[in-house]
Amino acid sequence: MYRKIKLIITIAILFAITLQTSKTYAQFTLNGQLRTRGEHRNGFANLIPQSAEAANFISQRTRLNFGYKWDRVTFGVSMQDVRVWGQDASTISPADGNKLMLHEGWADITLLNMADTTLKTKFIDNLSLKIGRQELIYDDSRLIGNLDWLQQGRRFDMALLKAMHHGWQLDLGYAFNQNSETLMNTVYTPGNTAAYVKNSAGNLMPVPAGMVPLLAANGNSSKAGNQNFANPAGTNAASQNYKNFVSVYLSKKFNQTKISALYFNDDFSQSTLDSVAGAGGQLYVRNFNTNKSVDRYTYGGMVVHTLGNASGFGKINLAGAYYHQLGKDRENRKLDAFTFTAAATYSKGKFSVGPGFDYLSGNKTSTVAATESNRFDPLYGTPHKFWGLMDFFYAPSGSPAAGLKDSYLKAKFTANRYSLAADLHYFEVANQMAMTSQKKLGNELDLTFSYNLNKFTTVDLGYSIMKGTEALTYAKGQATTPALAAPFEKTAQFAYFSINIKPDFFFTKPVAIKN
Repeated sequence: MYRKIKLIITIAILFAITLQTSKTYAQFTLNGQLRTRGEHRNGFANLIPQSAEAANFISQRTRLNFGYKWDRVTFGVSMQDVRVWGQDASTISPADGNKLMLHEGWADITLLNMADTTLKTKFIDNLSLKIGRQELIYDDSRLIGNLDWLQQGRRFDMALLKAMHHGWQLDLGYAFNQNSETLMNTVYTPGNTAAYVKNSAGNLMPVPAGMVPLLAANGNSSKAGNQNFANPAGTNAASQNYKNFVSVYLSKKFNQTKISALYFNDDFSQSTLDSVAGAGGQLYVRNFNTNKSVDRYTYGGMVVHTLGNASGFGKINLAGAYYHQLGKDRENRKLDAFTFTAAATYSKGKFSVGPGFDYLSGNKTSTVAATESNRFDPLYGTPHKFWGLMDFFYAPSGSPAAGLKDSYLKAKFTANRYSLAADLHYFEVANQMAMTSQKKLGNELDLTFSYNLNKFTTVDLGYSIMKGTEALTYAKGQATTPALAAPFEKTAQFAYFSINIKPDFFFTKPVAIKN
């Protein structure tokens, strides 16, 4: 593992030195990142039993980013290693696994460019094709983002045709996923699955090809626990990746107003609930051994408008968005769901403050049939940025089937070298749940501090507290009766300390010239 990393770094440095001694060195970029983050989790993402202990660990992301531009081709590579301190033995063996991965690897080919005198076609300002593994970020990352908070981040294997003309931006994207090279059919298993898992008897058994195990809270395969603890396919790609997608993004800025529209059609492999006998028990699974698929359609837009200016009364930033989902969800249920958001932020000098409201539709237990769903899925965005830093909602731990209402107030003070921020959230379910008449899920307070130690180094601290309710345990599928909800600690806390180092290996500090 480490030999591979050293080899990559050595090659990059030698390549950079070679380019620096040539006339083309200015077209090559080489930078990196070392982000080490210690976390204290005492109820992060889910409430924990009162008898449980808090979790503490340190994780690290190491990235090395290469970039090269020549004529009509731009090339980018981002190598990444993600691990928890102590996850590997002091002496690495092949059994420890490979955590080195390609985060990005793409090329952007210019097809047409108005400023390029060697190209005869002049009807568009710029047209290019970006192909390969790449990050994708649109607007505020609400639905499409790189999920940078997670050490492993998010990337897409895709082709992206990008057009720019007179300030208009039009992106057409396409992705197609497959588990491996194949000679027949296009069966796709949409999840990372261990080779062996525990069956209903608690005994390890191999997972058959094309199947994803259903696991209960104790880690055993369980048909009875499927609805609450297994992976009914989660939101935000938590447990089931797309088979393919087609995306269209359009945006334009008019003076102080930016408008954008998004259409996203993602296609999912169909599955059936199944079981496999072996090792003295049953392994309950989702069986994906079929070429059938379902289509989901998400469309909508966002408007951002700025009033005032920094030199006068101050600026007021108004933002509003609405998105609708139709088609079928991952469970092959007829889908009709929506979300909307509205926010206002006043900023003057170093200070900004403003309220906002998010609504994500969910299922009404009294009216929604088993073959239908009104539950909105926020696609492949960055939930950590919007619905609380403790990741209770629309993150891998799941989200309320009844939907979510989030009323919040955010304030921030930004100085030259540091910033302070405080976010207060009031969470409710959008629809009443069957287990309780209570809609309030809890209040969350997020406090963050960031300090720029030098040009390349930032220190970040954060503290969050959630005052949850009994309804929160129902909404997250942790309990179905008051007796099951009682043992959970309703106050959850989370804290982190991070050092983020992002060097530019070609940066040279200016030196004063003495007369």
